[in-house]
Amino acid sequence: MNAARSSLFALLAVIALLAAGGVAWEYRAVEREEVVELPLPPEPPRLADGADYERCLAMLRQDPEGALAFADAWDATGGGEGARHCAALAQLTVGEPDRAAEQLERLAIGSSAGPAARAAVFAQAGQAWMMAGDPARAFAATTMAMTLAPNDPDLLTDRSIALGTMARYSEALADLERALALDPERTEALVFRAAALRNLDRADAAMESVNRALSVSPDNPEALLERGILLQLRNDAAGARADWLRVISLAPDTPTADLAQQNLALSEAGPTRR
Repeated sequence: MNAARSSLFALLAVIALLAAGGVAWEYRAVEREEVVELPLPPEPPRLADGADYERCLAMLRQDPEGALAFADAWDATGGGEGARHCAALAQLTVGEPDRAAEQLERLAIGSSAGPAARAAVFAQAGQAWMMAGDPARAFAATTMAMTLAPNDPDLLTDRSIALGTMARYSEALADLERALALDPERTEALVFRAAALRNLDRADAAMESVNRALSVSPDNPEALLERGILLQLRNDAAGARADWLRVISLAPDTPTADLAQQNLALSEAGPTRR
C-alpha cells in the first residue's frame, strides 16, 4: 500500500472500527472539510504510463477540477485507461466517491493490465466505497482485489476495515490474523485487531494487541486512542486521559485527535451505557 492510501485507510478505519462503539462508549464519525490524501496509483504496476498520465495525476491535489477536465478531454482523444483512471481519482477528490468507485470497478474489471495493477484499482474502488459510506460494496471490491492478490496483507487489512464497519468483527479478526501472519509487525493491523477484539468482548487480548502495536510504534496515535479506550474500560480514567491527551499532542487537527477529544469529554461527563 502506498503512503497516501495507507494514511487514508488508517483514518477511515479509526473512524469506522472505533466509531462502531465500545462496550461503554458511543462514538461518531467526525465530519471534516479538509481534502484527504489520494490513493495514487502504485509504482509499479500501473494502468498506464506516459507524460499525460503523470500530468493528470500531478494535478489531483492542487487542482482536482482541472484534473477532471483534463482527463475528460484526454479520454475524448483516446486517452484510454489512463484518462479514465485519473478521472475517477479526480471524482473522488471533488467529493463524488460513489461515481469514482463505480468507475474504478469498471476499470479493474475491463482492464488489460496485469493482476497486480487490477488488484490495486479494485482496492481503490473499495476505498472510494468506504468514503461513500457503503462498506458492503467496499467489502465486495476488496474481495475482488483479493482474488487477484490473495496473500496481500494490505488487502486483508483493508477488507477488515469494511467488515468491522458492518460489525462483522469475527470475520474482520480472521482477516487481520492472516495479515499479521504475513507481516507480524504491521502496526495498523495490530490496532484494528485490538478494536475487533474489544468489540468481541475480549478486552485482555485487545490490550495485548494494542501494546504490541505500541512496542513497534510507540507514538502511533491510533494505537494510543485504542489503548485509552481499553484503559477506560478497566476503570483506569487517569491512564485513558493520558493516552488521549498524547494523541491530541501527537496528531492535532486530525480525526483521531477529534475522537480523543470526544472521549475526554465523555469521560468527564460519565459513560453512556448501551
